[in-house]
Amino acid sequence: MKPLFLNPPTFEDFDGGAGARYQASREVTSFWYPTWLCFPAGMIEGSRVVDAPVQKLTLEDCLTIAKGFDMVVMYTSTPTLAIDIETARRIKEVKPDIVTVLTGPHVSILPEESLKAGHGIIDIVCRGEFDYSTKELCEGRDWSKVDGISFIKDGKTIHTPDRPLIEDLDALPFVAPIYKRDLPISEYVIPHFKNPYVSIYSSRGCPSKCIYCLWPQTFSGRQMRLRSPQNVYEEVKWIVDNIPEMRELSFDDDTFTASREHARNVANLLKPLGISWTINARANCDYETLKVMREAGLRHVVVGYESGNEQILKNIKKGVTKEQAIQFTKDCKKLGLSVHGAFIMGLPGETKETIRETIEYAKQLDLNSIQASLASPYPGTEFYTLAKEQGWIASDDFIDSTGHQKCVINYPNLTNAEIFNSVEEFYDKFYFRPKYILRSIGKMIVDGEERRKLLKEGKQYLEYMRKRKQGQACES
Repeated sequence: MKPLFLNPPTFEDFDGGAGARYQASREVTSFWYPTWLCFPAGMIEGSRVVDAPVQKLTLEDCLTIAKGFDMVVMYTSTPTLAIDIETARRIKEVKPDIVTVLTGPHVSILPEESLKAGHGIIDIVCRGEFDYSTKELCEGRDWSKVDGISFIKDGKTIHTPDRPLIEDLDALPFVAPIYKRDLPISEYVIPHFKNPYVSIYSSRGCPSKCIYCLWPQTFSGRQMRLRSPQNVYEEVKWIVDNIPEMRELSFDDDTFTASREHARNVANLLKPLGISWTINARANCDYETLKVMREAGLRHVVVGYESGNEQILKNIKKGVTKEQAIQFTKDCKKLGLSVHGAFIMGLPGETKETIRETIEYAKQLDLNSIQASLASPYPGTEFYTLAKEQGWIASDDFIDSTGHQKCVINYPNLTNAEIFNSVEEFYDKFYFRPKYILRSIGKMIVDGEERRKLLKEGKQYLEYMRKRKQGQACES
């Protein structure tokens, strides 16, 4: 069978497709590559990857494309499941015999519920890593003989045995050739990266125990599996030779620095290429590893600080103390590394006082840029189980009608309205500091490209806040 790997149409600027980090529309346009869809696409002849949000394709466009394929594999998420099932229904209307497959964390955790929600529309759910599952299905293997899938037969839900996590990542194809074949490289933009950028993984899984993090708990596992440094180098070299417009490479691993030896070995191989690159790092990485990476071209690190309150960090099993994070940030600055800090408002233990503490903490760290997200207890995470047990979940609607995050957490001493409003407060107090404004003006004066970028982001942010105030309903 010829498969179409589809990141389906959804909300404007929705950043929750395959390989994306955030299941919501973001403050400024951010698009991650549909990397998870590109791995199996590289193994199956006649495949095609379509990333509708990035390619600005309508549902009608996707229906026309789907007519030429025998199977459609869609990556779905908790907030978009209903929309994606409707997309599958429309595809079935134009091609009734097409096999519809859903993948992603949500259906991996709730396969039976997902099949029932899409009864008669969704044929198969792939649980966990779906690289080889989809390949075997396209080869015509009997569904009952394909591990890691669920389907309905004779009115009963069939779950085949779980498929083990892929250990030999070097056996998987490079995703970059699929990017070049099927996707518009120039349209993938992350504001704090040099653009256009290209994103790949050097590993899968994360050994950390953070209770809120979706992918390791539901999809990629808490066992870190590594590509060989040589294999990583060969794909990066292919990118350098074949995608010359790339200005920065992103390693979108859950935590690139979880294996410091691997990080250093990859860095040493990349050094002769002379490229700029960025990583997701943990705020306990040592100075020497940062130095090796910096000397090999590392420019920018994305770091989950989450909270400025020590007890909250313990509550969420972050495994990194404030002291470690402060030292890590100092080390990055000493080496000239740019730092983008990620924070989460509304984690267990949050109060009005801890919100203020986190905002002051971010200001003291004086990071290059930040993002503030709302705590979202997705099914399959320890946070979800805890929130259910404690009665903290006020709503099952994680996003509003425009795709922006809603606060679904309600604590006895802190309402979801207060948590929701803390995000805007966080951005205002961080970005409208005199020190930050003066630094930004300095960049605008000396760099015309930086000026255009900052002005564009400012306009996007103002539009985002307008939509939030007009369209967001948050019960207190």
